[in-house]
Amino acid sequence: MLIDIIAGARPNFMKIAPIIHAIKERQLQGSKLQYRLIHTGQHYDQNMSGRFFEELNIPLPDENLGAGGGSQAEQTAAIMVGYEKLLLEKKSNLCLVVGDVTSTMACAITAQKLHVKVAHVEGGIRSEDWTMPEEINRMVTDSISNYFYTTSETANQNLQKIGVEKNRIFFVGNTMIDTLLTNRPRFQQPEIWHKLQLKPQQYFVMTLHRPANVDEEHKLKELIDALVAHSQNLPLVFPVHPRTAKILSALGISHPRLHLIDPLGYLEFNYLVEKALAVVTDSGGITEETTVMGVPCMTLRDNTERPETISIGTNELLGTNPKAVEPAMKKLFSNAWKKGSVPELWDGKTAARIVDSIEKLDL
Repeated sequence: MLIDIIAGARPNFMKIAPIIHAIKERQLQGSKLQYRLIHTGQHYDQNMSGRFFEELNIPLPDENLGAGGGSQAEQTAAIMVGYEKLLLEKKSNLCLVVGDVTSTMACAITAQKLHVKVAHVEGGIRSEDWTMPEEINRMVTDSISNYFYTTSETANQNLQKIGVEKNRIFFVGNTMIDTLLTNRPRFQQPEIWHKLQLKPQQYFVMTLHRPANVDEEHKLKELIDALVAHSQNLPLVFPVHPRTAKILSALGISHPRLHLIDPLGYLEFNYLVEKALAVVTDSGGITEETTVMGVPCMTLRDNTERPETISIGTNELLGTNPKAVEPAMKKLFSNAWKKGSVPELWDGKTAARIVDSIEKLDL
């Protein structure tokens, strides 16, 4: 049985790595499962060098479709053309897609049109925000997938609401957490730790990348000003995308405690997150990691596709109004932030459960 495992962006590889490791373990036990790791080339990331794969023990892709660049429509078309050609040359038994990037949707559509069944890892998550391309990708992918591997009961309910039968939904947990728990003992102290003389629980980590925050210049300046004003003289460490750095520079945003640094690798970034007093972000994946590591997290978004990080974990949704920063900081510094707990099945064994299920599918 041949499984195509699709990845199009850096976080996708972190989600599929445990699945590949689980397949390899099963092969040693005599399983006939085979996989083909397909990198669509959707994102070109200079940090995704050979070192990235080696650092996280992620296999190099078997195929690279080279579909990066262009508009979303052009990228979608390029991925579909590339994957169709691959399937026509050698058809697989199952297309396994993860997350919610363009590659997820494009490969799911292509596979179904060539009568290859599709399994969606992280199926059923919803933000209910149609302005996010990711939400469209999730909805389209879920509407045509055959099987769903879910991270929460909320995701299960979302799928049932659109008519997915319970026997096609498999609540398995979160493969991103498999990767986190596997690599947690290997976190690496970044150079910035020594340069800024950082101390545990005596600094903040920030990440901002969503257009709603970084493209509305007046709001971005107000957000940063509010964070600086209410962070009680602690350093704010901000690994920043070059595009966002240019916007900040053009706005004249600078402060002695605001430290803009280059993006970090996975092991270095999570070293900072694990030891931070709190994280301020607009990322979804980071809210999962802070929940498992027990780090307070402030999310600068009006919605989230990961509500379990709020109802169970350490995350709170502040919205995008800069006025929400002050009360959140007061809550943090008064030791009133919730302790949180780890969601069900976020235990590092998700990939093994997925492979168990795949072996039992009628393919």
